[in-house]
Amino acid sequence: MGLFGKSKVQAAAPTMRVEKVVVPTKPRPKPISLNSARASSTHLSVPAKLQPNPRTSRPKSASPYPSSSDERRIERKRKAVTSTPRDSPVFGNDTESEDEDGDPFRKRMRRSAGRPLDVNRRLRHKKAFGDETRKPSIIHAADIASRATGCPQISGTKDDEVAIEVQYPSRCARERYELVWQKDKIDAVKDILAIIENVAETYLTESDSKTFIDHNMSFRRQMERAVSEKYRDVSAFRAALSDYNTKLLELVKDGTVAKNLDRIHHLPSSLVSLILTQVYDRTVAPKVEMLTKYDAGSDNVYGELLHPFVTKILVEQTKMTSDQVFIDLGSGVGNVVLQAALEIGCRSYGCEMMENACNLAEAQETEFRSRCMLWGVAPGRVHLERGDFRTNSRILEKLKEADVILVNNKAFTSTLNDALINMFLDLKKGCKIISLKSFVHDNKTAINDVATSILDVEHFRYHENWVSWTGSDGEYYISTRK
Repeated sequence: MGLFGKSKVQAAAPTMRVEKVVVPTKPRPKPISLNSARASSTHLSVPAKLQPNPRTSRPKSASPYPSSSDERRIERKRKAVTSTPRDSPVFGNDTESEDEDGDPFRKRMRRSAGRPLDVNRRLRHKKAFGDETRKPSIIHAADIASRATGCPQISGTKDDEVAIEVQYPSRCARERYELVWQKDKIDAVKDILAIIENVAETYLTESDSKTFIDHNMSFRRQMERAVSEKYRDVSAFRAALSDYNTKLLELVKDGTVAKNLDRIHHLPSSLVSLILTQVYDRTVAPKVEMLTKYDAGSDNVYGELLHPFVTKILVEQTKMTSDQVFIDLGSGVGNVVLQAALEIGCRSYGCEMMENACNLAEAQETEFRSRCMLWGVAPGRVHLERGDFRTNSRILEKLKEADVILVNNKAFTSTLNDALINMFLDLKKGCKIISLKSFVHDNKTAINDVATSILDVEHFRYHENWVSWTGSDGEYYISTRK
């Protein structure tokens, strides 16, 4: 008789036996004393959306800044550092196992939540959407990573398949890439996938973006399949890229992209980070060893605040708007000056005296202007000054207008920090000063009495992997001019 067949013999009605069983109760755990846990204030919590992006990683700095773990009474286990996107060749990586949290439409909704609307910000670049194709003077990815620069082409790529071009959301000529791979060089495939995702999420409506980033048969999905371990199909990748280029240019020409850009008043942090990383990778990264040349023990020590940290300060904490003024005293290669101009749209000033850093900052500014046009966005005005900020006449004049000032004074001498306090006497009421060391301390000195009388100081901790010189978290301060 089959398992699910019917039997002619009737079975007796089942009977149930009931037994009482005494179950011993488990002892309740003792409540944990609140004194045993170290409390943290609510303003120090780090939102998930501001977790460091691997694309913002910088070459390791040779800065002698002390690790912030040395400044803490209790050392915690450091998190494993996320690998950079250039640690392995992209063809053969399996990208099909994305979880639901990678859905770009979920990220689209999360990114803009809670940010105040800056109605005065106008994002569309006036020169990027004309009738003629513009050719901004950019450094192409292929100028940095190509067969000509010694990078081997991706395995399985034919000679006539190496050179590719990528369309941006503007009437600008396409950027040249090559399908090559070398560690610590620009990774063409990952760059292009990031470009497509940011174009779809920022410049297109949700319905239009499905063709670009939907999880089924979008351009991005076709490319991901083409580079996966299962397929490794270079020709399919190139075909999907060609279709993406054609479709995006069509939306640019019919005015869709410009119209959508006019409807928004700020750029997502992910796009800000991508643009700034593209600029950095094409100007600073190839010459980053220049930044390790400084005099030990002097004020001229180099270190960078990374994109998530700057976003936290400018967007969330100081709530800057496009009609305000930002100044970076000791601006290095200009990273934060450029980020303030792009992310906030404000007037952004920087002053630096190290010659190598100044040269790289000017190279970044040139590339930044051209690349902003490529992306079709208008940043705030950028002004970079060379020399000592204590004596630079333009900086001293603009300090009176400043709304937010950044001073990465982690390695500044006490003499320089004291000089800064005297400069702050001219600041307007309400001006915010971001610093890595407090200008108000316990020592009873005349200059400290001045700082105490003019500044209200708040103490915060920055997140792990938010600065270039250590993977640990650390302290920073926001001082408000009384």
